[in-house]
Amino acid sequence: MPDTASLARRTTLPDDFRDRQREWLDGLGVLNRPWLILGSAPSPILPEALLRSHARVDINNAGRTAQQLGLGDADLTFRKKTKPWSEHPTLRTRGLIWYHTAPVMLLYLRLLLLPRVHVNTIMRIKRAERDTIVRAVAGISPRGVGDRGKVTNGVAALCYGLFVGVPEIVLAGFSLSKDGHSYNDVNRPRRQVEEDTLVLSQLRDRSEILTTEPSVAETIGIRLWTGA
Repeated sequence: MPDTASLARRTTLPDDFRDRQREWLDGLGVLNRPWLILGSAPSPILPEALLRSHARVDINNAGRTAQQLGLGDADLTFRKKTKPWSEHPTLRTRGLIWYHTAPVMLLYLRLLLLPRVHVNTIMRIKRAERDTIVRAVAGISPRGVGDRGKVTNGVAALCYGLFVGVPEIVLAGFSLSKDGHSYNDVNRPRRQVEEDTLVLSQLRDRSEILTTEPSVAETIGIRLWTGA
């Protein structure tokens, strides 16, 4: 696992960027807990044991699926700027990492206009910072690869967790083949497959990473979580 100094050398982020992230996550009580990252691929595999032991980290609108399953509030949610609130108007999360360019105070003010959304605290991360973290952790950039040249927010969240030193990260609701999303029936084609495959393949031997999804384990080589 790369140490903090080597990660810092790979980035152009402010010197205190990683420390600020870790301090914020520690305040939420999730820095030193294992994470269960819930993506939005159809039919996520969510063992009850993981839901009890791991902090649940939702990606974009995956929290809507969690609500439908009666799983309660998320510990942490990653959300991109362009996601319409109409897709998940009842978001409930303790912490929100919002990929955005607006000042944090303005983001809090925006949430005041969404009375059914409940967020305790916000951390804003800019797109360039997100991409820098991915490149630093994976040692490679997806720029110029695939249809968009960037990974999905689920893979970006995985890289972020590794960047700040989360001890274990289990991926659920991830897929490189299934179209559509777990929270609606629109069945949109899956995008950024090549980008995600590139970065996940770079990370598959990291001991901190597991998945509940057999297709991801088979395709990429990430260890399958068995509860053992």
